[in-house]
Formats: sequence, structure tokens, C-alpha cells
Amino acid sequence: MARTEYLTAPQSIETMPPGVPYIIGNEAAERFTFYGMRTILVIFMTKYLLDRSGSLALMSEEQAKTYYHLFVAGVYFFPILGAIIADAFWGKFRTIFYLSIVYCIGNFSLAADQTRIGLFVGLFLITLGAGGIKSCVSANVGDQFGEKNKHLLEKVFGWFYFSINFGSFFSTLLTPVLLSYFGNKENFGENAKHLGPAIAFGVPGVLMITATLIFWMGRKKFVHIPPGGSQFLKELCSDEGIKVVVKLGVLYLFVAMFWALYEQTGAAWVLQVDKMDRHIFGWEIDPAQVQAINPLLIMIMIPLFTYVVYPALNKIVRLTPLRKIGVGLFLTVAAFSISAFAEILITRDVAHKPTFLWQILAYLVITVAELMVSITCLEFSYTQAPKKMKSLIMGMYLLSNAVGNVFTAAVNFFIQKPDGTSRLTGPDYYWFFAATMFCTAVLFCVYSLFYKERTYIQE
Repeated sequence: MARTEYLTAPQSIETMPPGVPYIIGNEAAERFTFYGMRTILVIFMTKYLLDRSGSLALMSEEQAKTYYHLFVAGVYFFPILGAIIADAFWGKFRTIFYLSIVYCIGNFSLAADQTRIGLFVGLFLITLGAGGIKSCVSANVGDQFGEKNKHLLEKVFGWFYFSINFGSFFSTLLTPVLLSYFGNKENFGENAKHLGPAIAFGVPGVLMITATLIFWMGRKKFVHIPPGGSQFLKELCSDEGIKVVVKLGVLYLFVAMFWALYEQTGAAWVLQVDKMDRHIFGWEIDPAQVQAINPLLIMIMIPLFTYVVYPALNKIVRLTPLRKIGVGLFLTVAAFSISAFAEILITRDVAHKPTFLWQILAYLVITVAELMVSITCLEFSYTQAPKKMKSLIMGMYLLSNAVGNVFTAAVNFFIQKPDGTSRLTGPDYYWFFAATMFCTAVLFCVYSLFYKERTYIQE
């Protein structure tokens, strides 16, 4: 279709843009896909992985954590590639649509082949697809707004983040059930070792097809900011572009350490809660399902903080984006300190498992930290990016997640001893990350004093 059939600039309206519901719906379905497969990934690698003969070929906990964090790092590395393609060549809509198809293929690769070949092929395609669209989707949200309705940006990024957690909440609850039920030999015999992973990975794949269709349906409602071509390169290489890249790049290094800790909720925390008493009201919760507490808390806290907590605090002290991020970093220290204490209880008395409510408390603290770091960084990254560099700056922000996961993967790799044991055992593992995060938070507070803000909005 000719590009002139689409809106190429935000409408002059004071209300919510018409394309936003399609973006929110697409994001909810896509996040169901991503968090659904990610939730069961460590469990799959340590309990269900097969060789070519169909026999179990499981990874150790340390190997699974390493591959898990490398996968997440890949997902947050490829946004840079997607951003360059979108800003310079294809535009955001075509980049999101075509890479979503790659994303779908990756999910069905995991569902079709439970060996390491199927695992690595599927994860690579998902990193390319899911990663490639991430910077474009969040930048596409901001592109829908102009001068008259830019005051709605903070709220829409909050609801955008709400949709992320709406999808992840239900998938985090559902996919572990699918894996354990259909992967149970008592229910399906020898077929269970193939059937469980096939269905547990296949259902998120179906949701990704749904997400792609929802996005395509909104094509006439979206604002399609044309790719910048040579102007993108010119803006990037200008004095102003270089200055923005440098000052935000330094800021994202601090944020990377937040992700190094936060992403362990899907790996180290899953393995930790597996050693805890998970009974509540006579029902035992699956270890992977405990992760659902995070998106549930997010959905509760977004409206609470947006309409109650932040306005109340702003009456006492002005909550700038940088101040929110700083508070979030210190809260992350507190969350991992709680995890360290829970680990002390686990190692102290292995005849008596501590309640998983200790980890729920840690989730509560790290979720507040996520609100203050992640949502704030989404909006801040968009507003601080020059007009033709929106996706690129979003990609840089998402790259901070990749850096954090590479750091965690490297730590888990180097602490492994030749005999398979770890150099950082029990609570020492969590204290190490808490101390590293504390030092990072202090340095961030110093850096934020020198940061000068400048806002750029599409016209």
C-alpha cells in the first residue's frame, strides 16, 4: 500500500490517539507469549530437555541459569538492530510486523522439538523477533502523541506497562500448569515428555499469532512516522545526537545493574522457591507460578501510584524521573537482602522449609522498584530522544537489560567449580548482588546531579 494512505504525523487532538487500543492489545498478547515461554524455560531445561533418542538430557541449575540469562540478554540486545532498521529503513510498522512473524516461528520451533537443537533454534528466533520489535513498539506508543495531548504520555506508558503485566500474569499462571499436567507420565504415559513442552510452548505461540493480527488490524489507525533514511544518520552524528547518546548511555549503565538483579526472579528465585514451603490454603503452588505475583502487583500498583502515591509525594518533594529511578535502585538492594535472609533460613534447617511468603515480600519490594525504574525509563527514554532517534534510544535503554543479564550470566559461569559446585553458595550469592547494587545506586545519585534534561516530542 502507498505510504500516503496512512497518517504520517500525530493528529491535533487533546484526547487519547485512536491507535493506542491496538497497541495495548498487541502488547498484552505478545507479553503473554514471551513471559509464558520464559516462565517455564529454566524448569524445561532442568527437568524436560531431551536428546535425539528421546532420553532425558538435562542441564544443571548453573547451566540453566547461564543459558536463561544469555537468552534474556539476546532479547534485549536485538532491539538495537530493530531500532536501526525502523528509524533508517522500514519504519516502525513494517519492522514490527515482519519480525513478529519470525517471533511466531521461534515459538513453534520450541513446541516442535524438545532437544537442544530445537531449544537453541527457537530461542535464537525469539531473541531476533521479540528483541527486534521491543524498541519499536514502545517508541510507536509515543509517536501517536503530539503537542496537544503530550500530557497523556505518562499515563499511557503506565497503561502500556499495565498491558505487559496483564498478559504476563495469566501466562505465568497458565503455562506451568500446562507443562506439569500434559508432561505428567501418569496422565499421558511416555508421550508426556513430548506433549507437555509442546503444548506449554505452543499456546504462547498461538497468542503471538493473535498479537500480530491485532497489530495488523490497527494499521489504518496508527501514526506511521516515516523512516529517517540519511536524516537519521545525520541526526545521530550531530553534536546534539552524540551528546544525547553519551549521557543516556551512561545512565543506562546504572540501570543495567537493576536488570541484573530483577531478571533473576525468573531463574535464581524460581530455584530458591522450589526449596520453600509453597502451601497456602491447602494448595501447593508450582515454583514457576510464584512469578505471577509480580505482574499481579504491577497491575494493582500502577493505578495506585499514578493516581494516589505519586500525587501525594509530589506535594512533599518533586518526583523527577531521575529521583524515581534512584529510589528504585535502593529498593532493589532491599529486595535482594530479603532473598538473602530467606536463603539463610533455607540452609539453616533443611528438615523444616521456610514459607514462600518471604519471597512474596521480596517480590513486593522489587515490584515497587520496577515501577520506579522501568516505567519511568520508558517514558524518560522517549522524551529525551531526538525525533528521528526514538527507536534507537529505546533500543539503547533495552540494551541495558542485555548488559545486566550478561553480567549475571558471567557471574553464574565464573562461580562454577570444576566439580559442579558453586563458589557463591547459599545467602552469599544474594549478598554479592545486593552489595553490587548498593554501590551502583550510590554512584547513580552522584551522576544524576549533573544530568541536564531536554524533551523532544513528535510534531
